[in-house]
Amino acid sequence: MSNLEFFISCWNNELNSTINIFKALPNDNLSYKPHEINRTAYEIIEHLVGHSFDLVTIASSSLCDETLKYDFSTVEEAAAVYQLRSDELNQVLNSLTDHQWENEEVELTINTNPFITLTRSQMMWFFFFDIIHHRGQLSAYVRPMGGKNPAVYGYSADSQ
Repeated sequence: MSNLEFFISCWNNELNSTINIFKALPNDNLSYKPHEINRTAYEIIEHLVGHSFDLVTIASSSLCDETLKYDFSTVEEAAAVYQLRSDELNQVLNSLTDHQWENEEVELTINTNPFITLTRSQMMWFFFFDIIHHRGQLSAYVRPMGGKNPAVYGYSADSQ
C-alpha cells in the first residue's frame, strides 16, 4: 500500500467519527467553551469545516491560504458540508499520482503570510492530524454542553 492509499484509507476511516462529533453537539449551546482562552464549539467546527476546504485545495494546488472559515447555522449543516468536501477530496486524491503526492510542494499561507512549505503528502498529514486534534477538543465539550459522546475509537459510555 502506498502512502497515498494509506492516507485515503485513514481519511475515510476517520470521517464518520468527525461528523458524529459535530452531530453530538447541541445546536443551542455552540457558544460553549470550557475556559476563556478556548475556542467556542462553533469556532472549532468552523475551523474544521474550513480545513475540509483547505484539504481539497492542498490536494489540487501548490498554494493554500488558510483564511477560510465556514459560517453555518446548524451542526447538521456543517456535517453535510464536511461530507461533501470529503467526497470532493476523495475524487481529487484518487486522481493523483504517487509523484504528485510525494514530491510536489504546497505552500501554506495564513492570511497571505507565508507559514510553511511541505510536500503535498506532508501537508495533507499535517492537516489530518490537526483535524483529529480539534475533534478531540470537541469530544471533551460534548457532555458539558448536554450532548452524548459518540464512539470514536471504540466504546463510549454514552452509546448504550
